[in-house]
Amino acid sequence: MADKPIVFVLNGPNLNMLGLREPEIYGADTLDDIADMLDDRARELGLELDIRQSNHEGHLVDWIQEANAKGAQAVLLNGGGFTHTSVAIHDAIRAVTVPVIEVHLSNPHQREEFRHHSYIGMAAKGTVAGFGAMSYRLALDAAAKL
Repeated sequence: MADKPIVFVLNGPNLNMLGLREPEIYGADTLDDIADMLDDRARELGLELDIRQSNHEGHLVDWIQEANAKGAQAVLLNGGGFTHTSVAIHDAIRAVTVPVIEVHLSNPHQREEFRHHSYIGMAAKGTVAGFGAMSYRLALDAAAKL
């Protein structure tokens, strides 16, 4: 285990396209910009981060299980489109003891009807949504207090 408590920050499909993809919804920040902001805040909070992104559902399942096995303090999870479709990710969250905080840049409840349902949110400890890149920072602050 790390000297500092570790928080996994897991990002799902299409989040590698942040800054380019629909900036009117997701903002101009890239995933690297968000990672830099989180690294700065993690240092202030005495946390270590493990930040990952994948367009593949199974990677996210594996990483949730890995975070649990490594004794992570928390997982921040932006499941992207898998939020609304993945029973597998829901089940992975339910199978572990590490707290998972669901993160969204936009507010899914202000968007299309299909985005109002979250399999991740049904299993997560909590959800932070609608604050752009700051959603991640707010979730990290919450994770630090768990």
